[in-house]
Amino acid sequence: MMMRRVAPPASEDDSSGSGVPGWLEALLGTRFFLACAAHPGSPRNECNMFCIDCRATPAAFCYYCRSHRHTSHRVIQIRRSSYHDVVRVTEVEDVLDIAGVQTYVINSARVLFLNERPQPRGAGAAAGKAAASPYNCEICGRALLDPFRFCSLGCKLVDTKTHGHG
Repeated sequence: MMMRRVAPPASEDDSSGSGVPGWLEALLGTRFFLACAAHPGSPRNECNMFCIDCRATPAAFCYYCRSHRHTSHRVIQIRRSSYHDVVRVTEVEDVLDIAGVQTYVINSARVLFLNERPQPRGAGAAAGKAAASPYNCEICGRALLDPFRFCSLGCKLVDTKTHGHG
């Protein structure tokens, strides 16, 4: 299953000249889903937002921080799937080249994993499917479901930085 490929916009977001937005490495290195220090007693204080327009500190922030400091900014909401961070394709496809990255459907939404995940081990169903897959991530070797090149945005970034393409 292939997806629409969108080239990243030519803008000041590319801080390295490599075609990689300057905010991508910060996104991939950020810890999400911690309680917000600014809103400790509030109900929706889980830090699962990331602004691609400013260098917010901390990089992950909650719903309340967004409404106070990022109302006119482009903000990505990070979600969780099996204890791993994911982002909806619809939130990043216009600002990031996601070509070659395996997508998954989780809760009716197409998502991408932010970073590499451990390969399934043992004799379970996931391990059996992984062993039978003819497709593998070019960076970490993780078995892929479809003919994509990378299992995550992080693996694509490694390839882009190493080889200058993705």
